Amino acid sequence: MLRQDTCVFEKPWARMITRTAFLLLVSFTMVLPGAFAGAADMRVMCPPPMRTAMIDLVAEFQRSSGRIVAVSYEPSKSIIARIIAGEAVDVAILTAHASDDLIRQGKIARRVELASSTIGVAVRAGAARPDIGSADAFRRTLLAAKSFARNDGADSGIYMKGLIERLGIAEQMKDKTTLVPSGYVAELVARGEVELAAQQMSELIAVAGVDVTPLPAEIQHVIPFSAAVAPQAPEAVKELIAFLTSPAAADVLKRKGLEPAR
Repeated sequence: MLRQDTCVFEKPWARMITRTAFLLLVSFTMVLPGAFAGAADMRVMCPPPMRTAMIDLVAEFQRSSGRIVAVSYEPSKSIIARIIAGEAVDVAILTAHASDDLIRQGKIARRVELASSTIGVAVRAGAARPDIGSADAFRRTLLAAKSFARNDGADSGIYMKGLIERLGIAEQMKDKTTLVPSGYVAELVARGEVELAAQQMSELIAVAGVDVTPLPAEIQHVIPFSAAVAPQAPEAVKELIAFLTSPAAADVLKRKGLEPAR
């Protein structure tokens, strides 16, 4: 019988199992604001375009370093709003533009370039690849599509809205365009709800059941992402940044549809 004063974690192997379980939980769970904050070595916020890469990278960093990272995955606009409101965070993965704005406001101390993202188009797996080899070809493909989806308000959605206007087909596209406020627009393609969708490449390839093609260079849009480091960030953040900018991390970023910073 277990005595009342016996500690259930007194064995070394028990402590190791407990810590390992926690690392796995933090790695693969969307951490709610404030959750695990006391136990974590650092707090990170990350938007959807970098999510699949960061899930793998954070998990590997935790395994190799023994550090505990509490990660919150949410839209960039939510991350920015929380930081401006004064919520404590150690690192925020944001576009270079958003990071610079927060630096000017004194909310962020510095930023470190991590990767660049580009825009692509998704069709259902097995469907004919869209002809988007030029601006004119992309215009024709959009006009021929029965339905189209893009983000509403996110970086890729804002860019696509402007691109469609520049191509002179905003009116023709209006009634057949589905605006997605958040999440992966390619999920609509995979379910057969829309024929064509545009978003950042890293978000498109995260969805099973679709084929993805990048926009041609003449109309491509490059979005640089940085690690925005807060003024009060602990010393342990330096270890995370060093890992995220390492050759090993670069391989993961490439597999996830991102171009590592040089």
